[in-house]
Amino acid sequence: MSVADSVCVGAVAGAYGVHGDVRLKSFCAEPSDIASYGPLTSEDGRQFAVTLSAPIKGGYAARLSGVANREAAAALSGLRLYAPRDRLPSLPDDEYYHADLIGLEVVDTGGTPLGRIRAVLNNGADDLLEIEGPDLRETVLLPFTRAAVPTVDLAAGRIVADPPEGLFPDDGAA
Repeated sequence: MSVADSVCVGAVAGAYGVHGDVRLKSFCAEPSDIASYGPLTSEDGRQFAVTLSAPIKGGYAARLSGVANREAAAALSGLRLYAPRDRLPSLPDDEYYHADLIGLEVVDTGGTPLGRIRAVLNNGADDLLEIEGPDLRETVLLPFTRAAVPTVDLAAGRIVADPPEGLFPDDGAA
């Protein structure tokens, strides 16, 4: 499986205990589902079966196959884990995997290019789209709401944005 055909479902946040368990942060809507999508694959192609041990602050204590001691677990800190897209649940029409949004072109309601989605961030209330572009001095955070983003067209590789007044430079130059 290539990472291109998959979705990042979690990351190792460090070692947990002395027996090779890891601190696992799940990016799944139902955090415990991360164990059911396995084996999970890292960007370098290693595969890991995941067994959740216990919920802990910020995620789970988990056992990854092939990780036998604390040193091996600590060495995995920061490792992102991916599941094949076909193992993930399908989403309703108005929901999207963050991985599907990153890289999409952003245009305004008149079709003028504004930039591309660099990341999807969560501030606790709503998701924010981080937009970067050649005409922007710094990235712009666009609320990912139906009012600010009336159209998401994955097939065309773009979203149509109706940003709040003043969010983007009026003349296209920052």
